[in-house]
Amino acid sequence: MDWEAWMAACEDARAAFARLIGASPDEVAITSSVSHAVSALAVSLPRSRRRRILTTTMDFPCIGHVWLSQPDLDVAYISAENGTIPLAAYENSVDEETLLVSTFHVAYYNGFKQDLRRLAEIAHARGAYLLVDAYQSAGQTPIDVRAMGVDMLVTGAQKYLLGVPGLAFLYVRRELAEQIRPRVTGWFGQADPFAFDGTTIQYAPGARRFDSGTAPMINGFAARAALNVILRVGVERIEAHLQALGAFGLDYARARGLEVRGPQDARQRGSNLAVAVPDAHALEERMREEGFIVSARADVIRIAPHFYNSADDVRDAIDCLVDLLGA
Repeated sequence: MDWEAWMAACEDARAAFARLIGASPDEVAITSSVSHAVSALAVSLPRSRRRRILTTTMDFPCIGHVWLSQPDLDVAYISAENGTIPLAAYENSVDEETLLVSTFHVAYYNGFKQDLRRLAEIAHARGAYLLVDAYQSAGQTPIDVRAMGVDMLVTGAQKYLLGVPGLAFLYVRRELAEQIRPRVTGWFGQADPFAFDGTTIQYAPGARRFDSGTAPMINGFAARAALNVILRVGVERIEAHLQALGAFGLDYARARGLEVRGPQDARQRGSNLAVAVPDAHALEERMREEGFIVSARADVIRIAPHFYNSADDVRDAIDCLVDLLGA
């Protein structure tokens, strides 16, 4: 047992993630998953006459599940239009009853990428907060929560952050965090967890008050190592490489006769390429057998390269998919 080393690994991961998104470490909480983080926010946000949560039909399902579980909140959805959500849809939907706009940065299904700065401006102009799910964007595109005006952000340590499941991060802008009394917390969410006093509660400053029990330490070591790789390579360099791969993949998939879901302009999407297929789960397994790790999402196969991939990798994956569809 080396408690100090365990704690240091998680604190280093917290600091590295804060650096990645332009925040301070005390604005970042360590949680077990995005579902955990958003649930902690859902039960803890101060209630007022504003009871409306605005989300979208393109968000990952757990986001809607969390908000729908709150009986005192009114949940409204913006529907997708041709695989995107126009900014005008937000402008027409956010009103004086809206407490929070809860949406994504890059869509898990088809890679559609949203303009967070404009979303924050729309939400704030009507007195609402902005919560961003960055699960599909953190690590592949630059994020600066202060410059973008993001109030809250959640993401897991896996996907483009190269970590493993079981550890996630919750960013809450410091001034906002200090106004929230968490209803999901734990001994590490206290100002002095080692006081060992269960008769009083004194929340930690900033978003750390959303820390709960002992963090998953092994996951902390993995997150620290992975985040240091991302920071060393540089997200700006990663984004430039992935934009080139994304444009190549989009053009090549269409040239091979495949239907690509979502925006047809590579500048409007992240690196993940969503190809419409019959029986996506069966094709995912068959591609795995051929050496290609892809993801089935409903009726698409999602090809998601990272900085270590090449145009040859993307071409070979598409060729494999075409061959399997023709078999």
